[in-house]
Amino acid sequence: MAAPPARADADPSPTSPPTARDPPGRQAEKSETACEDRSNAESLDRLLPPVGTGHSPRKRTTSQCKSEPPLLRTSKRTIYTAGRPPWYNEHGTQSKEAFAIGLGGGSASGKTTVARMIIEALDVPWVVLLSMDSFYKVLTEQQQEQAAHNNFNFDHPDAFDFDLIISTLKKLKQGKSVKVPVYDFTTHSRKRDWKTLYGANVIIFEGIMAFADKTLLELLDMKIFVDTDSDIRLVRRLRRDISERGRDIEGVIKQYNKFVKPSFDQYIQPTMRLADIVVPRGSGNTVAIDLIVQHVHSQLEERELSVRAALASAHQCHPLPQTLSVLKSTPQVRGMHTIIRDKETSRDEFIFYSKRLMRLLIEHALSFLPFQDCVVRTPQGQDYAGKCYAGKQITGVSILRAGETMEPALRAVCKDVRIGTILIQTNQLTGEPELHYLRLPKDISDDHVILMDCTVSTGAAAMMAVRVLLDHDVPEDKIFLLSLLMAEMGVHSVAYAFPRVRIITTAVDKRVNDLFRIIPGIGEAAQALQPCMRARWVALGGPTTHWPAFSRELWRPLLWDRRGPRWQ
Repeated sequence: MAAPPARADADPSPTSPPTARDPPGRQAEKSETACEDRSNAESLDRLLPPVGTGHSPRKRTTSQCKSEPPLLRTSKRTIYTAGRPPWYNEHGTQSKEAFAIGLGGGSASGKTTVARMIIEALDVPWVVLLSMDSFYKVLTEQQQEQAAHNNFNFDHPDAFDFDLIISTLKKLKQGKSVKVPVYDFTTHSRKRDWKTLYGANVIIFEGIMAFADKTLLELLDMKIFVDTDSDIRLVRRLRRDISERGRDIEGVIKQYNKFVKPSFDQYIQPTMRLADIVVPRGSGNTVAIDLIVQHVHSQLEERELSVRAALASAHQCHPLPQTLSVLKSTPQVRGMHTIIRDKETSRDEFIFYSKRLMRLLIEHALSFLPFQDCVVRTPQGQDYAGKCYAGKQITGVSILRAGETMEPALRAVCKDVRIGTILIQTNQLTGEPELHYLRLPKDISDDHVILMDCTVSTGAAAMMAVRVLLDHDVPEDKIFLLSLLMAEMGVHSVAYAFPRVRIITTAVDKRVNDLFRIIPGIGEAAQALQPCMRARWVALGGPTTHWPAFSRELWRPLLWDRRGPRWQ
């Protein structure tokens, strides 16, 4: 027989010291909790609609599954506080899956509140909160009619699409991008637009049937059951369904007695024995939440990876890969390189000749796209046997900060090209690249993607960007990495990890110094192209009187336009 799950606030043995039983402030907390329970019970009367008045209009409420970005919100602005470290090794493959926490418990037991408290206490970036409420099955017309009269059991395992839940959780654990349905509780149906989730270091999956499926249980690294008194759950459900979902009190109580309570006794409460930790009193149990957070932190420490150091020592002294294509070094190309590499070159000349090289690089890269034979009719009435693009669409993705300067050249030669952005910064303490932001066009998996960065030294940032595209189901052979200048180390790193990615550049230099700068190199391209980025700053609403230095502080405000955050 399996051992019962640990209860984080279980009464200590009689020999336990008083401090373990009642730490400072605990008696006051107990008193506050008791008062809160009495207040919840008394609130039943306040929930009753006044006599002679109609029901309040229904408010449109939807399921909440979202990615928690690493943000610090103030009254005036929103600031990025952390980035996502590498979730893959030097081979480009994910070495360890995301850590998945399952939160089970009865309806209105406080699962979502506990989940948010865990997220706040973890203080780590890229946490995904996945709600089981999003995965209710699509109802038939007959079931819709039953639901409208509170005669459909939404608390039964058959009401959930477990196949979709399992496939979604598997992809999230593998670091993939997923689309999650948004459920509308007022119409009992899924909305047409689904939510995109991506970038999970930690996944918190919460729902009443979180432990009801064997396959689903195997995907959870930690299982937590939130145990809340049934009277409190009823009060919370009444308040929520009446005030948020426009239900009447008679219908809520009818549904509770007919479906919710029997389903809890039959399907939900028995799953408590499957939990690793039981959290009585829900969000009021701060001791349990602290224990959970400590365990998750220890698991995340074991998953930390060091990619840049491995890249610096791997795959060197090998011939350049066949997937590399270098722009032919004509006297014109060589002359432009001479100008942009000269430290005495003015900024205006650097920008002018860099843009010329970028235009030639883009034109060269387009020749590697698939083309097919086609015949057109000329104005003279004659047939012309030519070629046409054989793909669906071309999308450009720039790696901020310098990659964005290549966008004008791409737009100049590709009509109506779609543009995405990925912000990758180097952590000054660890030296590792970190993903801070991404905005990719919809359905990018069907496109040929031109990934742009001005320079590639170790290849760490380029590898992270390629990994992001692969996680969004872009085929590896449809990715073209373009760079004005690359080091051999970066070429080898990207080609070794992703052998089908086409690498295209205007020149390849031999060495990288101790600061990971390309030697002989062209200096700091982003710094030289600062006027181009200043225009970007002003276009996004940045004050012209304040032009910050190039640093992490610059790029955080660039990601917010006048309409608010641009976060995928």
